[in-house]
Amino acid sequence: MFVKFVSSVALFCIVAYAAGAVTLYLLQRKMLYAPSPEYSHKFDSLALHNEQEILKTIVLNPGQSRAMIYFGGNAEAVIFNSEPFLKNFSDYTIYLANYRGYGGSTGSPTEQGLYSDALALYDQVHTNHNAVSLMGRSLGSGIATYLASERAVSHLALITPYDSISNVAQTHYPIYPVGLMIKDKFDSAEKAASVSAPVLIIMAEHDSLIPNSHSIKLSEAFQEGQVSMTNIKGAGHNNLSTDEEYYSTLKRFFGAYP
Repeated sequence: MFVKFVSSVALFCIVAYAAGAVTLYLLQRKMLYAPSPEYSHKFDSLALHNEQEILKTIVLNPGQSRAMIYFGGNAEAVIFNSEPFLKNFSDYTIYLANYRGYGGSTGSPTEQGLYSDALALYDQVHTNHNAVSLMGRSLGSGIATYLASERAVSHLALITPYDSISNVAQTHYPIYPVGLMIKDKFDSAEKAASVSAPVLIIMAEHDSLIPNSHSIKLSEAFQEGQVSMTNIKGAGHNNLSTDEEYYSTLKRFFGAYP
């Protein structure tokens, strides 16, 4: 009887484990990407055509000599950065990128698709400016790091970044072989060596989504002396931008280089 009970428990565990693995595999992109809706706004827009998709980029403060491209988080409506960005980066033309499926852009997001769109956006706008800087938050930190590894940028700010999405997912789901299952790895640490721009990393002390250890591991992949780091005390993953230190740190960083 006891042996039969143990066998039943073992079978249940195996089935539950397999069901969890299948669920994670099939739903992984729904977990990684949470497209935001399109919001009406008063700002200029740039319709970027790439790989049969139309990407709607919001343009703030056009006509400045310096540009900043912003890549947001996995569920972020980038339009809501417009007012604080205009206030704090008034000498930049700012491009808020809406990913495929986000903010009225067509298509569905994938790692390679978002990389391709980032390159296309840079290539379209950089000739209009003397310098282009990048800022990437959370999911967007991987896209910004990739772009900085492929194109010349003035400086690179990474907000709550990761070494790779694969490693972060492994932290959250330690019982599964995530590296073998995940489709979109976003391996920023692998690309860091090809980035020549100065880098700022901002972490949130109580970040449970992307633990600080992953940001620190990413920082170690850049060249020695290339990275400055700030850890905003008391902040979490989603609310660190409400802290005064957030924008003051970014303004010092972007004002330090031509």
